[in-house]
Amino acid sequence: MFEEFQNIFVFSITTKDVIANILVAMLCGMCISMIYRYTYRGLSYSSSFTVSLVMLTMITSVVIMVIGNNLARAFGMVGAMSIIRFRTAVKDAADIMFIFFALAIGLACGVKLFSVAIFATLFIGFIYILIVKLNFAVPKRREFLLQIVIQNALIQGNPYDKILRNFCRRYKLVNTKSLGEAENEILEMSFYVNLKNEDKGKDMVGELKKIDGVKQVNLFFDED
Repeated sequence: MFEEFQNIFVFSITTKDVIANILVAMLCGMCISMIYRYTYRGLSYSSSFTVSLVMLTMITSVVIMVIGNNLARAFGMVGAMSIIRFRTAVKDAADIMFIFFALAIGLACGVKLFSVAIFATLFIGFIYILIVKLNFAVPKRREFLLQIVIQNALIQGNPYDKILRNFCRRYKLVNTKSLGEAENEILEMSFYVNLKNEDKGKDMVGELKKIDGVKQVNLFFDED
């Protein structure tokens, strides 16, 4: 009984195990990084973050192999990690998800649960790609930002109001900014709009640009 209790605190790993763990972690990490690159829709893609996902998976597997089932090493590792200060802000919630994804797969590889690591990588990656492709979290009616820059002296009344009513379910003026002098005043007006048909956004912009006095029209929306 005493020998069995002692065996709990004995963790042996061979060179072959180390190489296998790191290789599987590398392959899974590359798969995770490719899923991230394929599904990324933001405006600030970082190639270094994509590479970091591969390295994070491998490093996590090494950390688990170093710790093993040794409590002293585990507490020492916690103390060492607490010294590190992560100053890079993670702006996208999806980036945080991929970091935990890489950590979890690295943990599985570090304890030689290769079937769990490979299956989880493929299954979770497939589900995430499916959710992204189906636009699961995207609302059916998106709100767009419309900016119209006009020369105030050349605009009589409100000629763009009729066009907005034709193309939009709802629209609301949220900001008006003066960009010029009084005698040659340039106004920038910003609207929140809900389009009746999002495919007609270009047509609305084209109609607005035809109005005398309209200098510039921009329609913005968030791909996320």
